[in-house]
Amino acid sequence: MLKLEKESNSRNVSVIKDALGHNVVMINDIIFRGKRGIKWIDVEEYLRQYVGEFYTIAETNEVVYIGTDLPDEYAHSEYTHILKGANEKAKANAAQGLPELIITATNMEHTDNSKAKHKKDAKYGWYKYESRFALPVFAGDGEVERYNVFHVAMILRHDKDGMKYLYDIMNIKKETSDLFQSEDLTQ
Repeated sequence: MLKLEKESNSRNVSVIKDALGHNVVMINDIIFRGKRGIKWIDVEEYLRQYVGEFYTIAETNEVVYIGTDLPDEYAHSEYTHILKGANEKAKANAAQGLPELIITATNMEHTDNSKAKHKKDAKYGWYKYESRFALPVFAGDGEVERYNVFHVAMILRHDKDGMKYLYDIMNIKKETSDLFQSEDLTQ
């Protein structure tokens, strides 16, 4: 776990509990931005650093691997192509907190695979977990004004090799609570 803590700090990511005791992955830097949309090729390149790594979901003790297919799927999936605005920026910047999003994932659901194109890479089906992350919103003076909190579905594929791989994150939804205004934030 020391390795994860070191990575976390260099990525400026931490895990805190909200007022209700639920985990929130705090991503404190916005590294992907753009007035005309995100450069997904940059996100894909960033994600390559995780390939070959694995993380354990605390709630279920399941080991989740990062396979070579994640960077391309994450950056170029059908879901990614329909994203605009805040949700597009949220998915791009969530890439910084993938290890923590996996570790803090909850509420597992299993679905059998129904698509022929995934008969090998998802032979044993799909798993969906939920996770939450927060991104800073900066005021005009560059100070953090508040954090926007997002709910996300972590999609895992259960491969023919018996291992589970992170496939994509989807269903990104901004939460409407005001738990993370800067004056209320305690870490």
